[in-house]
Order: sequence, then structure tokens, then C-alpha cells
Amino acid sequence: MSRLLRIKPMSMLSKEAGEQGEHTLKRSLGALNLVTLGIGAIIGAGIFVLTGQAAAKHAGPAVALSFVLAGITCAFAGLCYAEFASIIPIAGSAYTYGYATLGEFVAWIIGWDLGLEYGFGAATVASGWSGYFNSLLQQLHIYIPPQLTAVPGTTLVYFHERWLPLTSLPPGTESAGLPHVTALFNLLAILAILAITTVLVIGIKESANLNTAIVFIKLSVVGIFIVLGGWFLLHHPVLASANWHPFIPPSDGHGNFGLKGIATGAASIFFAYIGFDAVSTAAQESKNPQKDMPMGILGSLVICTILYIVVSTILTGLVNYHSLNVADPVALGIDATGVSWGSLLVKIGAVFGLATVMLVMLLGQSRVFFSMSRDGLLPKWASAIHPKFRTPWISTIAVGAVVAILPAFLPVDRLAELVNIGTLLAFTIVCAGVWILRVRHPDLHRPFKTPFVPLVPILGIVSAVYLMSNLPLITWIVMIGWMLAGLYIYLFYSIRHSKVQELADSTVRVQGELSERHILSFSGRIGRAAWIGRMALINMSSIFAYELINLIKPEGSLEIVASLILILFWIFQAYFALVTQVKRWHDLNCSGWIALLNLTIVFVPVSLIWLSVKKGTKGQNRYGTDSV
Repeated sequence: MSRLLRIKPMSMLSKEAGEQGEHTLKRSLGALNLVTLGIGAIIGAGIFVLTGQAAAKHAGPAVALSFVLAGITCAFAGLCYAEFASIIPIAGSAYTYGYATLGEFVAWIIGWDLGLEYGFGAATVASGWSGYFNSLLQQLHIYIPPQLTAVPGTTLVYFHERWLPLTSLPPGTESAGLPHVTALFNLLAILAILAITTVLVIGIKESANLNTAIVFIKLSVVGIFIVLGGWFLLHHPVLASANWHPFIPPSDGHGNFGLKGIATGAASIFFAYIGFDAVSTAAQESKNPQKDMPMGILGSLVICTILYIVVSTILTGLVNYHSLNVADPVALGIDATGVSWGSLLVKIGAVFGLATVMLVMLLGQSRVFFSMSRDGLLPKWASAIHPKFRTPWISTIAVGAVVAILPAFLPVDRLAELVNIGTLLAFTIVCAGVWILRVRHPDLHRPFKTPFVPLVPILGIVSAVYLMSNLPLITWIVMIGWMLAGLYIYLFYSIRHSKVQELADSTVRVQGELSERHILSFSGRIGRAAWIGRMALINMSSIFAYELINLIKPEGSLEIVASLILILFWIFQAYFALVTQVKRWHDLNCSGWIALLNLTIVFVPVSLIWLSVKKGTKGQNRYGTDSV
């Protein structure tokens, strides 16, 4: 256990922060770049998409209070992020902070979790971007083959000179006589991710300058919406009063609306706040990180929280919240003012705005993997620096290629559900890390100090955990599956190549605390225990994959793909159980009976637990389906 909780020494972090040369990231970002980087990530899907969905599904006009609740949680975490970023100006964000305070295993969990957060976050935004971009093109009478504009199986109909999803038709519209097609995949989302990936490979300075320019365009569009919408409501107070009443709709008994709905809405829109988190991943590329990182994190958070509250209040005043469950709620709001050019302008702003969010999300994920690779937890190619552009080009391309596939085949609502829990988990670990670091290193120089420690970290942890408890079950299921995949990599690769583990082992040998015989004996026991842990993990993962397929119930070609994946998973399990350990059993003088006993110890308890759970859920289970 002590091996899993080894921390990365502060001396090693300080050395990495001071490194220069062609194999290091280029320091080219100032305070303004960092603030706009944060705004570029925050102002995007939150305002242009999630505001309307949260109001229509969860909170009603009280969605403004949901943003307040989410903003308060972010404020606690932001203060903790700011302290960490000023002390440890290294690329990697919460991953690096966790490594320095809570140990390698926790750092791995949060680094792998951030991969889920940033990857699915960029995919979610790409899906929303493609919707706005296609709508903008159609408004300009430019048409892309509709089969290439949505996820597989989506039925699109031609209505009022536009191709729309069948579910988006106005109530009461007869669709039988309308032209219709079935979508194959979302080509626009793929092209968007690939274009942003190219920009990131070319260079961080060029990316930041492009982001800064787009952020000012986006803020101008948001400002125009606030001015036009606010002016309209001032002259139509009756409309605003009718749409805002009741401000907190009565609960529907399923966790939506009422006071509970405010918390549910906050959890559902929390994805919109991950921008300031992504700022901290660029710490190693900041010119003066001790001064600029706190300004970038807190400055972007404050500006965007205010904008969210104002825009959501005006939007629910212009349009009844029941009508806001659409892909372009802000455009719907500006249409209510009667300003004909407003809709076109808002769509242009959304296209630029969502592009900057994708840029920051992909930037964040590649930088986290860069840091993990430098620590030996991922292969070396993930930290390879391009000799000309000075960017982690291989990891950026690899991340972009994988992320580009997700929005092409998965709907935006499914993607969005998978992001929030990663953000909240990262916030929880960062808040805990600040508190722990204050206890372990009270004399450490801190250019920025989080006030009222440990009160602020405790409030940050409690509020984040509370919002996590309001997330849907599918979010937890996918996160567990993603974490199991990460544990494979950690147990089979990372723990053997970790630089911190190598440093600790070499220190032990130099100090002579263990003889060679003791070291070998220790490694044997650890190796046998680690193997049992791996086999248990593989068995549980195959059971999890089986249950997940039963839950999703894919149809057609997806069912075939899911079945093949599950079969390959079982083959993978058998390979490691029956082939890779033969040599270890021989080296440890392990007889066949002992090997069989090891397998029994692993598989029988896990299988019995699974069968008992299945028996206990016979009939109507927690998924709302009949158990086998």
C-alpha cells in the first residue's frame, strides 16, 4: 500500500518547473491569455446549450439559482486551484496536485478521470457545435447532405427549408408528408475536432492568440443578447412576470423542479464550469505562473459566473422554460425580441464560442497525458515534444483522433452525462490536497494562499460530493468502467515504469535498509498479491461489461460490435489468467495445484458476489428492467 501512496517530491516538481530547452513546453502565456483561455472554455456550451436544457428539465426559471450553487462550489475549488497553481506551476492540473499530496495511486485516478472529463467534454461540445454550424449554413441556404449531420439512426425531416431532427418539429406538426432521411454519422463534428487538433499541434501561442480573438467576439455576442433581451423585458414587464412565475416550479416527485431541482440543475450544468480547471493545465506554459495563474483561474470564474446568471435570467424571462429544451435556446430567446438579425448573430457567436471550448478541452487532455508520461505512468510517446512547434504533438494527435470518433456516433445528451462527475471528482481531490499540503508543508512558500483553510477546502469537498450524488446512475456506471480500464494500465504498466517508484526503490537500496534477499522476497509477495488483484479486476471488469451491455441493450450493428468486444474481453481475460502467469508460477516454484488455488481464490468469491447480487435483484431491478 505504501508503494501506491508514494508522493512526488516537491523538489522534483520544482526541478521540472524550472527546466528549459527544446524538450520542454514553451512559456508564452500571460495573464490575459490565461483569463481568456478560461473564458473560452467556460462560455460556450453552458450558455448556448445547457442553460435551456437545465431550465426545461430540472429547475425552471430558478436555473439562475442553479448557476449560483454551481458557482459557489467552483469558487471553493477555484481558490484551492489558485494556491496549487502558484506553488506547483507544472502542466497537469489536478493530476499533478494530487501526486504531490495524496500519492501516486490517487494521482493516477484523477489523471485518468481528467482524460474522461476533457475527452467527453470536447466530444459533447463538438456535437453541439455541429448543430449550430449546420443551422447557420442552412439559414444562409447552404446545405450539407443531411445523412452526414447527425448520429446514426437519427431521423431528419425537411421542414421550412431546413433539415431538422424529427423530435424537434413543433407540436402538432404532421410529419408523414415531409421528406425524411436517416443519418449515418456526424461528419461536421469529426471535422471540427480534427481542425482544432491541427491548431493545437502548430503551437500553443498561436492557439492562445486565436482563442483570445474568438473570446472577444463571443463576449460581444453575449453582451448584445443581454442588452437586447434586457431592453425588451424592461418594455414588456408583463411577459417577464408571466414567464418567471412561479420562479421555483413545484417538484415533479422525481428530483426535478422545486428546491431539489435547483441542485439537480446545478449538477447537470456543472460541465459548463470546467474552463478554469483547464487553465491550470497550461501552468508550465505561463510566463509568470505564480502571479498569472491565480488571476487566470479566479478572473475567468468570476466573469463567467456573472454572465451565466444574467443570461439565464433574461432567457427564462423572454421564453417560457417549457420551450427551452432545444439545441439553440439563446437563438430562440433572441427571436422572441423580434430582432431579425439577432438569430444569425447568435449562431455565429455560438459557432466561434463552442470552437474555443473544444480547443481548451483538447489542450487540457493532451497536457494531462503529457505530465503522466513524464512521470512514467504512460508511454514516452505521450510526452514527445515536436522540435519545431514545441508542443506534445503525438499525444495531441492521438487524443484528437479518438475524441473525433465519439460525437460522430454518440448523441449529445449521452456525452454530456459522462462529463460532470469527472469535473466534480477532480475538484474534490484538489480541495483535499490543499488541506493536506498545509499540514505536511506549513512553511512552503505560497505566492497565493487559499483563505480560511480548512473551512474552504471542506466546503468545496462537501458541495462537490453533494452535486455528484445528484447525477444519474449511467454517469456512475460509465465512470466505474473507465476507472477499471485505467486500473489495467496502472497495474500492468504504470507501476513498473513510474519514476517516483524508481526513485524510492533506489533510495532504499542505497540506504541499505533491505538486503537483496529481502528485496526479492518482498517483490515475490507483492508480485503474487498484485497478480491476484489483476485477475480479480479482470473478472469484475468482464462482469461489468456484460451488465453494461444488458443495460444499454444495443440493436442492429451496435449489438454485433458490443458482442465482439465482450468476446475479445473474455479472451483477454483467459490469456492473462492461463498464459502470462505460467512463467511466474514456474519462477516461484508454484505447483499446478497452487496455481489452481490462486485462480479459485480470485474467481469464485467475485462470481459468488455477482450471482448473489443478481439473485437479490430478481424481478424489477434498479435499472427498471427485468432481471435474468
